[in-house]
Formats: sequence, C-alpha cells, structure tokens
Amino acid sequence: MSNWLVSIAGTPTGQDLALVLALLAAVLHALFGALQKGRHDPWLSRAMIDLCYASMAAPVALFVVPWPEAHMWPIFAGAFVIHTIYKLLQAMTYDRGAYTVVYPVVRGTGPLFTVIGAGLVFGETYAPLQWFGVCILVAGILGLAAYNLRHVTQDRDTLVPALGFAVATGALVAVYTTYDAWGIRATADPFSFLAWFFLIDGIFIPALMHRRLRALTRAQAVPLLKRGVLGAFTAYFSFGAIMLATRLDRVGEAAVLRETSTVFAALIGWLVLGEKVGLARTGLMALIALGAVVMEWAG
Repeated sequence: MSNWLVSIAGTPTGQDLALVLALLAAVLHALFGALQKGRHDPWLSRAMIDLCYASMAAPVALFVVPWPEAHMWPIFAGAFVIHTIYKLLQAMTYDRGAYTVVYPVVRGTGPLFTVIGAGLVFGETYAPLQWFGVCILVAGILGLAAYNLRHVTQDRDTLVPALGFAVATGALVAVYTTYDAWGIRATADPFSFLAWFFLIDGIFIPALMHRRLRALTRAQAVPLLKRGVLGAFTAYFSFGAIMLATRLDRVGEAAVLRETSTVFAALIGWLVLGEKVGLARTGLMALIALGAVVMEWAG
C-alpha cells in the first residue's frame, strides 16, 4: 500500500484522496480536542491518550513496518521537540478557556501560518481566490476572538491568556504540520514514519504526569483509560489522515481544509460538552470553515 500511495502523489487520484483524508482529519480532530478537554483534567487526558497510542504503536514500529532510514532519526528528534511544545501550549490553553472558545482560534490560526510556511519550505503558490479564502478564514478567527472577549462569561478571568495561548498553539500547529509534511516525504515508507512518530511522540507527557497517573484510584483510572484508548485510535486516524494528505497533495490546501473541524467542534461542544454556542459564534465558526472551503475550491 505504501508503494501505491507514493505512486499517486501529485496525480488527480492523489488529490481526490487527499481531499477525503483532510475532511476525515477535520471530523476526528474536533473529536480528539473534545476528548482532551472533556470532564477529565486536560493534562491527565493527554497523558493517558499519549500512553495508549505509544503502547499500541510500539509493536507496529518494532516488528511490522520497515525501520526508518538513518537520516530519519534527527527528523524524529525535531518532531519530538516541536510536538512537546505544542502539547504543553495546548494543555495550558484548555486549562484556561472553554472548548468552543479556544478550539476555533487554535485551529483557525494554524492554516494561515501553514500556508505561509508551505510557501517558504515547499515553494507552494496559491491563486488570488485562494488567498481570499484564507482572508475569510482569518476574518472569522478575529471576529470570534472579538466576540468572545466581549460576551463570554465562562472562565472570564482567564479568557485573555487563554486566547493568547490559543494563538501560540495555532502557530505550533503550523510548525508541526509543515515540519511533519517534510518528514513524511523524507522517508520511503509513510507508514514507517507514522508508527515511529506515535511511539516517540507518546513519551513526554506520560512521563511528566506519571506521579499523578499513579495516584489515580481504580474508579478514576478506568474511565480515563477508556478515554485514552478512544483518543489513541482517534489520533491515529486524524493525524495519519492529514499526514498522508500532505504526502499526496499540497500541504497548505490540506491544512486549510482540515480547519472545517471548527464546525464539528461547535456541534461537539454543544451536544456533548453542554457548552452554549449561540447563533453568532456558530456563524463565525462557519465563516472559518467557509474560508477553508473557498481555498480548496479555488485550487
């Protein structure tokens, strides 16, 4: 399958598959964010998710996929550092703000930086109408941030730092998307990259949280473990889908299309987490998604 994926990169078939994969990543990433932000402490949730996906990735990395080439180890080291910073910023963001407040800012800021980064790293260029789509997306982000600053009452005392951490997290989303897209293109087997990435990436947060994890009672640990297993599978398909999409098609387009996840985040926040979304915020989230759609359609 790896050979087939590599063979269709840049072809119409590859572009169509990249579109499907980016949309799949959008749905799953909204779910993943809700799993981390849900009723458990976001630090413990992230630690359990990482522990689960590293444990499940280990036998695949060690015994199923080809071992990475020698030049991949420094790339994995860089990915480890970037994703560690991203996860620390993300947990601090979720600590301070409601999911439907901070998630759209995180996911909406990322594609703007990613489009710029993809142009610098991969030489990707975009049509004027595609840039218009990016501008629509940014307008939705700024409008949402302004609305939240004015109207939101939940976590009001921590809202400004939450939005600041959300923007910083969005910048790291762009960094890891661009870097990982370069990394997955640097190896002959994309599934080898994914398996080793999950194994290496799942080390830091569980190690950081190990004392708190060990202190959990059985009644606390069992539901958290269930969330961790579900989150691990969600992460596999979400991150795997977007990485394969960037291998098959342009990085910027895949990253922007993934941010239709803001619509799914609004639905999850409302239906599952019981957060009040409201008509205005729903409309602004839809504007962010519309910008992503225009960018993809114009391409």
